[in-house]
Amino acid sequence: MKSKITLLILLTLTACSTPVDQVPLPTALIADSPQPTWTTAVEFSATPAPLEPPTPTLPPAPTSTPAPLSFCNDPRAKETIAALTNAIAAKDGAWLSSLVSPTRGMDVLFYRNGKAVNYDAEHAKFIFETTYQADWGISFGSGEATIGSFQDVVLPSLQIVFTPQAQLNCNQLESGGATYVLDWPYPYLDYYSVHYPGTDEFGGLNWQTWGVGIENSAGKFYIAALVHYVWEP
Repeated sequence: MKSKITLLILLTLTACSTPVDQVPLPTALIADSPQPTWTTAVEFSATPAPLEPPTPTLPPAPTSTPAPLSFCNDPRAKETIAALTNAIAAKDGAWLSSLVSPTRGMDVLFYRNGKAVNYDAEHAKFIFETTYQADWGISFGSGEATIGSFQDVVLPSLQIVFTPQAQLNCNQLESGGATYVLDWPYPYLDYYSVHYPGTDEFGGLNWQTWGVGIENSAGKFYIAALVHYVWEP
């Protein structure tokens, strides 16, 4: 028994004195170790305010060009008649010249079916003073040719008819009764009739009408024709 105890002690001492020449392996690899769990802070941004709906951009309103006035509704026509009336009353050739059509001149018919005498703007300046003897055509009364100056033949009638009291009619010839049909000989020209109704002394048979043909040239109104109408037997 004693020898067994001695043997056990020796074995124990031998085990304790054995050199350690290897590092004991870990029981678990680091890779297999559970990784720490990190809690990441979540950043919250403020909820943006709802955007206002865009204001619709409307296209600019179309600019409409006003329709041109009809001749009878255009005040420039009557203004031209008024200017002619004043030029006749003042016997102002320069004023009258400024009213004469620059493209056609101004035809003057003392008899509705007589001869037209044309005055351009330059000659119209002297229309109230010239003594030139023009041929105005055959007189319906005498059957003779009427020869004379503008101031002797035409002007007296113009002075009777063209007054502030004259009756104006657009594109219509006014008469006090006639034995013929009043026709306007310039279908391509708008016109006003300037009418003198005559007097009671003669039962209105001494009425007179002048048709004034007006041309629109480059937006300005000019006189292109004067045609005389009276009672004819």
